[in-house]
Amino acid sequence: MEKNSIGGRARRYVKVGKTFGGLAAKLAGERYLGVKIDRKDHANALKEALGGLKGPVMKVAQIVATIPNALPPEYSEQLLELQSNAPAMSWNFVKRRMAGELGRDWLSRFSAFDQKASAAASLGQVHKAKTLDGRELACKLQYPDMQTAVEADLQQLKFIFKIYRQYDKAIDPSAIHNELSARLREELDYRREAKQILLYQEILKNTKNVNVPELVEELCGERLISMQWLEGLPLLDFIRLNSKIEIRNKVALNMFRAWYVPLYYFGVIHGDPHLGNYTIRKDASINLMDFGCIRVFQPSFVKGVIDLYFSLLDNNPDLGVHAYETWGFDNLTNEKIDILNIWAKFIYAPLLEDRIRPIQTGDGDYGREVAQKVRVELDKIGGVAPPPEFVLMDRAAIGLGSVFTHLDAKINWHQMFHELIDGFDEGILMANQERVFNRVDLKIPA
Repeated sequence: MEKNSIGGRARRYVKVGKTFGGLAAKLAGERYLGVKIDRKDHANALKEALGGLKGPVMKVAQIVATIPNALPPEYSEQLLELQSNAPAMSWNFVKRRMAGELGRDWLSRFSAFDQKASAAASLGQVHKAKTLDGRELACKLQYPDMQTAVEADLQQLKFIFKIYRQYDKAIDPSAIHNELSARLREELDYRREAKQILLYQEILKNTKNVNVPELVEELCGERLISMQWLEGLPLLDFIRLNSKIEIRNKVALNMFRAWYVPLYYFGVIHGDPHLGNYTIRKDASINLMDFGCIRVFQPSFVKGVIDLYFSLLDNNPDLGVHAYETWGFDNLTNEKIDILNIWAKFIYAPLLEDRIRPIQTGDGDYGREVAQKVRVELDKIGGVAPPPEFVLMDRAAIGLGSVFTHLDAKINWHQMFHELIDGFDEGILMANQERVFNRVDLKIPA
């Protein structure tokens, strides 16, 4: 892996600070001085700045952009393009990266290799290629100096969290920072991600309408992953071409299984459901294409997710307390539990009703309003430190909820959920984990 240099981190601090300083000043001028700006141009400038910086700061924008109505339309429209269309590195970079991973004669190992990137994101870009025997490939190359950029951005994120903590004590972000740090460092490990592709092949091999690419191991390296090219459309393009609710519901069903079969059968979740990580085929099946952001949970944590659901369904508060304690919430009081349950009831709401319904009722601001209410109430009682596992669980739940909202899907989510959890057994999940992790030579995190 490339070195994490002190000089490189210093340059990154300056670059990030300079980039956001000017853009923030323009917004402040509009808000406090009445200096009008062209929001479309400003949103485009923000997109270009984030795409040029790459790294973690861009991933934050990706998460926010997936939540309907969380941003003015000018901004969400531009930031959504970051999902799969960030500014790419040059052909000179590609040649250097490929030579470093496969040797100076790297091009002779392909029958074709596109000079122009087909997709570019926060940590790397993808080029379409062909093997010597004609198989179409997606070759994912990590950008230069990403370890330095990630470490620098994580330091700045810690500083931002400290400032935020001064005026909003509802959420202690310490564990959140630690969790994001661990997952982002894992995303830089392309050899690990290659094994996670194999893991998902094992996990989803019996799940219909979810496609995982084949890995071409002889064309992989520390900063290069070569996998089968999967044809499909980005979600928003698919929606524009398919107005029938039956087709949209089918996509939603397939998305639901793609994310939650791994969780409830194997204790694994894909923590990054942003729009650049999958495409949709003509038959409404799902192509999963990025496997860097994977979270593994202990069986007891997954059991806690199910316990909290049944505590809300059956009005069993003691079971809810048991779930929160299992996850590591401490100093629980009735008041704190009531506040935590505000958010839990919002997340679980579609699962609790045995009927066909959209993923959420009300307008797109509802989730944000609920989160704000929870923050206000937690601040009154001194705040709470969420367990680190909640970072990607929440991210997946909200991200998928926004996908289902974009699809305008109407499904009996309750029945779908019960198809996955009925008969759940911690021992079976543990055995499933051990079997698939051993098969792909991955360690189960402690």
